[in-house]
Amino acid sequence: MKLFYEILFYFQRYGFDVCQRIADRFGMRAKVVRTSFIYVTFVTIGFGFALYLFLAFWLRIKDLIFSKRSSVFDI
Repeated sequence: MKLFYEILFYFQRYGFDVCQRIADRFGMRAKVVRTSFIYVTFVTIGFGFALYLFLAFWLRIKDLIFSKRSSVFDI
């Protein structure tokens, strides 16, 4: 059981903030988005978790490609 909690705390601490970014984008609370992912995961037997991982990957790639530069000389 200790291993389960260590994995849980790892994902909570080093997660990709997917739910927070989606909530900011749509002007919602992150708690609503998180619970929606949980319900979708239980209803569709894992599809919600796969969708979450896909969105995390997509947001990470987007951040790497479209990095914000503070000035013209950062190119």
